[in-house]
Amino acid sequence: MTGSDATKGMAAKAADDAEPGAEPDTALDGAPGSAADRYLATAVQTLERARERQAEALATAGAWVGEAIKGGHLLAVTGSGHSHMLAEEVFYRAGGLLAVLPILDPALMLHDAAISSSRIERLPGLAEVRLEAAGLGPGDVLVVASNAGRNAYPIEAALTGRRLGARVIALTSLPHARSVDARHASGQRLFEVADLVLDTGVPPGDAAITLPGLTTPVGPLSTVVAAALLQAVVVEAVAWSLAHGHQPEILRSANVDQTGDGSDPSTWSARIPPLR
Repeated sequence: MTGSDATKGMAAKAADDAEPGAEPDTALDGAPGSAADRYLATAVQTLERARERQAEALATAGAWVGEAIKGGHLLAVTGSGHSHMLAEEVFYRAGGLLAVLPILDPALMLHDAAISSSRIERLPGLAEVRLEAAGLGPGDVLVVASNAGRNAYPIEAALTGRRLGARVIALTSLPHARSVDARHASGQRLFEVADLVLDTGVPPGDAAITLPGLTTPVGPLSTVVAAALLQAVVVEAVAWSLAHGHQPEILRSANVDQTGDGSDPSTWSARIPPLR
């Protein structure tokens, strides 16, 4: 089904139906806490807009992940820069699916060499190596997270995932992506090469609040909204699995005293190396 006309049409419809994100808001009231309140209110509004406009895409994504888990396959997540946190968000997470594979590369993360990571994500070839080493294949679902979706790593991750037979979901901002050109030889952006698009709707540049006396907006929204959408996919996938007669393996917090039916992560360690 990957790469079929049906899924291509679905991705295109999700992209076409999405409306541009809100422009950066302006906090004018000088009262203490007003800027913080404006940011939180903007985050809530952006989440509510995503909830309304991404309902169909969330249902499809949840069904895809549920089908994968039911069939003994994986939900894989990858990203670069701050987007790598989305892979960690759903991996080994209390209340989350056990069968989650984070595809991470320290060279694309920020803790060691942030400026270099921004350069490396633009280099061709890295995503193909990482995804092939991860062992993705038919039946798996790959989420590629990238706010702008313009650099080589996320675009090639999506292309490689589809070539390997996985269903590919882009977790991105269409307002941002449509405001910039691709930095990839194909001339395509992430939302143009995925099977399905989940649009965060955050504004170009990510930051949402403009403050008097400062020309650069502050208050990025991409992680807040993307994490919520990704967790919504997981919850929908669990519901789908239960509705189709499958009991998915769910992790319980290691910091509660309750015992019982918690899943054993070691059963997946061969397929998910970070569980070792």
